[in-house]
Amino acid sequence: MEHGQENITVVDENGNEQLCNILFTFESDEFKKSYVLYYPVGADEDEDEEIEIHASSFTPNEDGNDGELLPIETDEEWEVIEEMLNTFLEEEEEEEEDEE
Repeated sequence: MEHGQENITVVDENGNEQLCNILFTFESDEFKKSYVLYYPVGADEDEDEEIEIHASSFTPNEDGNDGELLPIETDEEWEVIEEMLNTFLEEEEEEEEDEE
């Protein structure tokens, strides 16, 4: 995974590869980790269905490319991620309202 790219390929627990859109990434000083939030490509095409957003942590490699995705392990991390997601979604809604 590289910073700035819009898609990542995620392998699920069954070994199936799934192309996902990156919603956003952020770094947490508190946990000394980077996080990526993403959802399956095509999920946003069905407006009635709620998009399931996934989150993983990752550790950037020395060469600037990001390493492998790792599961989120603590409730504290999930709380930080949910806060960031809520802030992101509120900003998106405000932008949409400004466009109307």
